[in-house]
Amino acid sequence: MSRTVFCRKYQQDMEGLERPPYPGPKGQDIYDNVSKQAWQEWLKHQTMLINEKRLNMMDPETQTYLTGEFDKFLAGEDVEQPEGYVPPSS
Repeated sequence: MSRTVFCRKYQQDMEGLERPPYPGPKGQDIYDNVSKQAWQEWLKHQTMLINEKRLNMMDPETQTYLTGEFDKFLAGEDVEQPEGYVPPSS
């Protein structure tokens, strides 16, 4: 049986993650307040940013940048897109 959380991004009850995505308070906050769907969408977007912008994950500035984008993503704000990105048509 899956667990339900009130998703911060979608503002509704949705299926939650099976476990915190990483240790510590931030991981617990995500586990408690982010749906599985929103987390998967973020991972896809984060991967696209890392690949298209050729980000170095060892660079503290990159980590700060991605944290800021993650916070905007969850708040439903516009997040940065790679140059030339065209969203898929429905």
